[in-house]
Amino acid sequence: MNQLHFFPSRTMALYVGRLFLVRSFAILFALVLILQTLDLLGESGKILAVAGNSDSDVWRYVGLRFPQIVETFLPFSVLLGTILTLATLNQNSEVIAMKASGMSAHQVLAPLFLAALLVAGISFAFNERIVTRATAALSAWQKVEYAQIPRDTGVRTNVWVRAGDDLINAETVETKGAAVLLRNVTIIERKGGVLASMLSADSGRAVAGGWEFTGARRFIRRSGTVEPLGTIVAAKGVRPDQFTLAQVDGDELPFLALKSAIDDLEVAGRPVDALKGVLWHKISGPLSAILMPLLGAVAAFGLARSGKLFVRAILGMALGFAYFVADNFALAMGDLGAYPPFLAAWGPFILFALIGEMILIRTEE
Repeated sequence: MNQLHFFPSRTMALYVGRLFLVRSFAILFALVLILQTLDLLGESGKILAVAGNSDSDVWRYVGLRFPQIVETFLPFSVLLGTILTLATLNQNSEVIAMKASGMSAHQVLAPLFLAALLVAGISFAFNERIVTRATAALSAWQKVEYAQIPRDTGVRTNVWVRAGDDLINAETVETKGAAVLLRNVTIIERKGGVLASMLSADSGRAVAGGWEFTGARRFIRRSGTVEPLGTIVAAKGVRPDQFTLAQVDGDELPFLALKSAIDDLEVAGRPVDALKGVLWHKISGPLSAILMPLLGAVAAFGLARSGKLFVRAILGMALGFAYFVADNFALAMGDLGAYPPFLAAWGPFILFALIGEMILIRTEE
């Protein structure tokens, strides 16, 4: 009858879940403390070298860097907490007692899955509310090398926009209230993906029906001639906000804000596949905590007195770290465009879920 219940014992579920959570967060605390200290040793000198900075700026850096370290190493902590919990239960013959009572391998791991799901939810909320804001603030501060961050002047440089087959480049984009002014504009006019001509202009502003360009001239590829045009209206259907979209860093935006930014960039004709991979990874990343009990389960089963418990623990660690390597590799391939966004974010998760389940089923047999 126990086989029909995922949690056959409430007492056992609370006991195992508590062991797992305490060990995981204890390991996370130790890792964050050590890594934050090492990171601060390298950055504190740079911060204090800037005129006007003081100890308060060092603590400001700690406050911004701390959430990033927690986000990065929470899955590692869950992996190590899983292995330590299961190895301890195995060493004390508690796993044998659970199996002898009729529990399956999945039922032994069920409390860990539930606790890991709780950790995944906390991780997602923490990333959305805290990590994204800290990353945006720290990135802006590091770009000016820990000096005072200047005010945004509303000027963008080297902006590209796609309009059908044509590509539009503005050397600078100036925003003054609702008005948008383009300077040193080049429109690459293509037919069937092949360059037909290039329209250049000194400046451009939005008008009814398109953009009014001044000092315009067109280079015709076939004849190799330049035709002066003066002031013309072109780029019909291109909206001003397509030029004012800033460079989007997926790590600095929460899920819904990033999805909205991707939609805007897609309308503007900007490449968004890499950002879509980051968007999906905002879900698959925290959910990786659920994989850790499955990958570390190899340390739970098998006789401890056989002398192979340490080897099993090492194997569980190897599986977990292999997942992290594969996950980072897939994201890198997604950034390069070699993997589609969904595969880049979810491919390693699905692959290692199948590997872990296969190992668990063979262990059960």
